[in-house]
Amino acid sequence: MIDTGPLLGIVVAALGGAAVGVERQRSGHASGRHARFGGVRTFTLLGGLSGFAGWLATRHLIGFAVVLAAGAVALVIAGYVAASRRGVDATTEAAALVVIAAGLAAGLGWLALASGVIAVSTLLLVEKSRLHALVARIDDEELRAAARFGVMAIVILPLLPEGPFGPFGGIRPRALWLLVLFFTGLSFSGYLARRLFGAGRGYPLAGLLGGVISSTNVTFTFARLSRHEPRLSRALAVGTIGACTMLFPRVLIALCVLDLTVARALLPYVVAPFAAGVLALVLWWRVSATVVPAAEMPSNPLQIGPALQMAAMFQVVLLAVDGARHFFGEGGLLISGAVLGLTDVDALTIAMSKMPAAGVTPVIAAEAIAMGVLANCLMKAGIAVALGTPPFRRLTSALLAAMALAIAVAIGVLR
Repeated sequence: MIDTGPLLGIVVAALGGAAVGVERQRSGHASGRHARFGGVRTFTLLGGLSGFAGWLATRHLIGFAVVLAAGAVALVIAGYVAASRRGVDATTEAAALVVIAAGLAAGLGWLALASGVIAVSTLLLVEKSRLHALVARIDDEELRAAARFGVMAIVILPLLPEGPFGPFGGIRPRALWLLVLFFTGLSFSGYLARRLFGAGRGYPLAGLLGGVISSTNVTFTFARLSRHEPRLSRALAVGTIGACTMLFPRVLIALCVLDLTVARALLPYVVAPFAAGVLALVLWWRVSATVVPAAEMPSNPLQIGPALQMAAMFQVVLLAVDGARHFFGEGGLLISGAVLGLTDVDALTIAMSKMPAAGVTPVIAAEAIAMGVLANCLMKAGIAVALGTPPFRRLTSALLAAMALAIAVAIGVLR
């Protein structure tokens, strides 16, 4: 039987080169007085040659592979040297080097990697005008904020120890810094969404996206932000409502993956509160977009100071909950669910999804999750009341109280 694996890698490499070559040809960089390195034919041949070099490497013919790859790179360099006499623009030559690298990967058998690299590279070339327009809209403050966030995520985070240090669950520096990154990232995403869509639309969109990760963190961030920008209280409240509404499908989707029986048992508890959240979003979405007055953009898109304060508050809550559980016990699954739901609904979901394997019925496990979500809604309502402006707390706490009431009624009826 003929092994088609090497042929497939070479074909993928050649097609990847053809894709980039077509874009270069259509954009006018392959013809005319200011033509660059090459067009569709040159890039197709370059990709196929690189794929063949990668296949030679798999056959342990390293010398031949190096010669072919080096020759392809030398050809690109020669093309750049010739074209640079007329103007400095290395996009086509850089694309050719990417095609060579992706072709080598395809020839080595890494087809998914090669295809992904070519797809992203072609998209970058096609969306040239939009990317340039986006870069032109970035101001100095946004650039500095992005650089600071990069340092926080790439430099500081890996240096922090895991922990824990101390009693009652201890302090986990890396986990706390992840919270800081989430808070600052959420503030920055809200800032960018506000610039793109306006304040009335931007913060609700940011809240919906943030709710996929943590509705509690969104509530903290937006409640605090409403104090600094009271004119945006309604938009921030709608964003918080969107994040809290996203909690219910997030938990159900996780349970469908972890244990479908528990997901089915939980469904009656979350239908009503989820419907209430969706209805509130539909009713308040247009209002929030039309009544928000003009306001200056915040001078600090990252809001690092408030993020540090929120992370410290979370640590205090975690220590208090762990201490209460240590001294007073959990008192059964339902009480444990309510306690754990105060801090981490995702951890509660994972823990309860394993209970049927330990002999607990899916109904009891689902009820414990419902108790945790109920406690979480009440805690977020308390956060809104304690930290938000009057308009923010009225809208947010009212809906969260309605969600909690719906869950409580479902628990009472289904028990």
